Amino acid sequence: MSGTTARVTLYGRPGCHLCDDARAVIEAVCAELGESYVEISIDDDPELGDRFAHEIPVTFVDGRQHDFWRVSPDRLRRALTE
Repeated sequence: MSGTTARVTLYGRPGCHLCDDARAVIEAVCAELGESYVEISIDDDPELGDRFAHEIPVTFVDGRQHDFWRVSPDRLRRALTE
């Protein structure tokens, strides 16, 4: 991703089935629209762990919180195209 800033950030943790579901939706929508995403484990940062422990997966679009727990492909698509 050199030179590209990801518009979508997924905060989650390994072994989280909801995170796996969210990742699949994000990957599909980003691939469809030519967008990129990054994934950050809240286990790697105590502050993120405290902030998002009960909401993962948490999705941000363009630096603003978009969703948590479930990711709607239609809602994500709209956020990336409007």
